Amino acid sequence: MVDAGMEVANVLATNGQLLIAIAAAFGFLMAWGIGANDVANAMGTSVGSNAITIKQAIIIAMIFEFSGAFLAGGEVTNTIRSGIVDSNYFTETPELLVYGMIGSLLAAGIWLVVASALGWPVSTTHSIVGAIIGFAAVGVGTEAVAWEKVGGIVGSWVITPAISGFMAFILFQSTQKLIFNTDDPLANAKRYVPFYMAFAGFIMALMTILKGLSHVGLHFSITESYLLAAVIAAVVGIAGKIAISRLKMSDKANRQTMFANVEKVFAILMVLTACCMAFAHGSNDVANAIGPLAAVVSVVNSGGEIASKSPLVWWILPLGAIGIVMGLAIFGQRVMQTIGKNITHLTPSRGFAAELAAATTVVIASSTGLPISTTQTLVGAVLGVGMARGIAAINIGVVRNIVVSWVVTLPAGAGLSIIFFFTIKGIFN
Repeated sequence: MVDAGMEVANVLATNGQLLIAIAAAFGFLMAWGIGANDVANAMGTSVGSNAITIKQAIIIAMIFEFSGAFLAGGEVTNTIRSGIVDSNYFTETPELLVYGMIGSLLAAGIWLVVASALGWPVSTTHSIVGAIIGFAAVGVGTEAVAWEKVGGIVGSWVITPAISGFMAFILFQSTQKLIFNTDDPLANAKRYVPFYMAFAGFIMALMTILKGLSHVGLHFSITESYLLAAVIAAVVGIAGKIAISRLKMSDKANRQTMFANVEKVFAILMVLTACCMAFAHGSNDVANAIGPLAAVVSVVNSGGEIASKSPLVWWILPLGAIGIVMGLAIFGQRVMQTIGKNITHLTPSRGFAAELAAATTVVIASSTGLPISTTQTLVGAVLGVGMARGIAAINIGVVRNIVVSWVVTLPAGAGLSIIFFFTIKGIFN
């Protein structure tokens, strides 16, 4: 046992910095994949509905994804005990955890790049979870995996899109009833849209407070969070009413022009939701890239000691944030096209219903601890909007491909990570 311990110490001491450098490169690849896939679908509804251009989406994402990842991406990252793998199984062989996390980053990163090239919006969370399950089950033993967590993920494939789809359906129907199917849609838009804005402000503020600010060291109780979100909602609603009253639109225009003017009002709203979605996404999903990287750095720097929590090294968050922005800018267009244009035809009012429903579902899931994928939430919401206009409004072929890509994600991540785990283990042992 002493010899084995010495050997571990030697492997980590001799190759520690090289292992960190490899993990950093693969962590950057994973972040790049998150930008190309996950961020692209967060922005897809705004771009697809023509509320913003692709260039504007990239600028918004650069500012808000980077801010979310950098400011709220995790002061302290729970590096190992994410509930997927029991770190106790690695106490004697910490180098296996290092190899596994490096292999997982490479596996998930490659799968995300492939999926993005095909225009498939897959879950980055499920990609990395699948990869970690793969190396742990085969490289260490099936008992090292918390299988109930896997069951929750599989269940979320159905539950998440169903909840957000239902909400988007209700939101879309309400805009039709209150605004579009009335005698004076423009007057009703001016009357009701500030309330939609306030609701959007409330949900986005709550999402940011619950998912983002806790990482910066700002902790609010549930009551305080809801009160703060309500105050922000009131401010957004009032500001929205003022902004809409300043829009130059003729009440005498024909009905078609009136509808176009109403969509302009919703376009303002979509820019707001796009900014908030980007910030909340950056604060939350950057952990998929930097969590395993932080685990590697922690184990190597401590000489093989596995801590349940460890402070983040200063360069990890910027690495993840830069990777996310570059992935979106270089490769995000295909997934944006799938979400924004290929599933169903979106206008600003429809895109708004989808995005707000997705954000609401994320808030509900966060507070109940439901395993959730931003991607599946948004796809479900876009489907809900399409269903509200009838099944003919949905491109079934595209939806079928998306669902297949979701099911394939876990085994693809697992299979690749098993191969990379044994390859890395063979090289360094």
